[in-house]
Amino acid sequence: MTHRTESYNSPHMTHRARTLRQNAPTPERILWGLLRARRLGGLKFRRQVPIGPYVADYVCEDTRLVVELDGMTHDGRGAEDAHRTSYLQQQGLRVLRVTNDDLLTYPDAVAALILKSALTPALSQGERGKEECGT
Repeated sequence: MTHRTESYNSPHMTHRARTLRQNAPTPERILWGLLRARRLGGLKFRRQVPIGPYVADYVCEDTRLVVELDGMTHDGRGAEDAHRTSYLQQQGLRVLRVTNDDLLTYPDAVAALILKSALTPALSQGERGKEECGT
């Protein structure tokens, strides 16, 4: 069953996402090369997807996984990134953050991590509570 992410379909957000796709920096192009055309485990990823007030870097809607690629522009933006992650999680999405450095140094390991994260089912709120309590 395919779940569509809730996105702002405003012309502004669509234009912004299109611009981000067209002007992707090298690490984003490399990661897209690993994810596009169902190359990673047969999973369909989309890139630069408007979700609420944000544009998520990569989204696998079938597994509800968002992959955020963090470069130097994220330095000092920990609080802003945490707010963004929280918002995406409230939309029922799981968020995996990967640094540009890790991708450029260990592309195969990053791809394996993304695949593992995508294929690992998310714990429900109740299951998370049981796991934290050790039951």
